[in-house]
Amino acid sequence: MIETKRMTNGNAPPAANTSLKAGVLRDSRMTYSRVIGALFLLGFLSYGIGSGLATSLVGGSNFLSTIAASQTVLVIGAFLMFLNTGVDLGKAVLFFPILERHSKRTALAYLATMIVEVVLLDLGVLALLLIVPLAKHAGEAGAQTLGSILVQTNFTAYQMGEMTLGVGAVVLCALLFRTRLIPRWLAISGLIGYPILAAGTIAEIFGIHIGLYLTIPGFFFELVFPVWLFFKGFQPEAYRGLPVNNLKSQEA
Repeated sequence: MIETKRMTNGNAPPAANTSLKAGVLRDSRMTYSRVIGALFLLGFLSYGIGSGLATSLVGGSNFLSTIAASQTVLVIGAFLMFLNTGVDLGKAVLFFPILERHSKRTALAYLATMIVEVVLLDLGVLALLLIVPLAKHAGEAGAQTLGSILVQTNFTAYQMGEMTLGVGAVVLCALLFRTRLIPRWLAISGLIGYPILAAGTIAEIFGIHIGLYLTIPGFFFELVFPVWLFFKGFQPEAYRGLPVNNLKSQEA
C-alpha cells in the first residue's frame, strides 16, 4: 500500500523516469538534427537561386541599359540572397549548444565565422541593389564604370565570405570528427572539401578562375550532411556531450 501511494502521488517509478527522459532526448536530437539539416539546404538553395537571378542580369558589357526592364528580377534575386543571412545565423545559433557540450571555443569560433560570412555576403548584395537606382543614369558618363565596380564588389565580397565559411566549416568538421557527432567519413569529406573551397576563393580573388571546380568537394558535404541529419541525426551519445568511445552505442 505504501509503495502504491507513493507512485500515485506523482513519484513515477525509476524505469518510467528513464524512459521519459530517453524519449525527450531522442525527440530533441532528431528535431535539432532535422532543423539544422533543413537550414543547410534552404541556405544552399536561397542564395544559389538568388545569386543566379541577380548576376545573370549584370554579366553583359552594357548591362545598365537593360536593368530598368528587369529590375524586379534583380530585387527578387537580392531578397533571396539576403534570406541566407537568417538561415546561416540560425544554423550557427542552433549548432551552438550542441558544439558547446564538447568545446565552447569551437562553438564560439563557428558562430563568429558565420557572422563574418553573412556580413560580407550582405555587403555584396547591397552593392547589387545599388545598381537599380544607378540604372536610371545609364546614359551618363561614368555610370557603366561605377556599375562594373558594384558588380565586382559583390564578386569579391562573395569570395571573401565563402573563404570565411571555409575556415569556420573546417573548425566545425574537426569537432564533428573528434566527437563523432556524425560518421567520420562524412566529417573527413568536409575537412577535405572546405580547405579546397577556400583555396578556390583565394584563386578567384587573384583572377585565377578555377573556384567553380574547387567548390565541388565542399558542396558534397553541404548536400550529404543535411540528408544524413534528416534520416539519422546526430550520434546519440555525442549529442548529449558524452564521449562515444567509452560508451556502448544506444538510441537516445
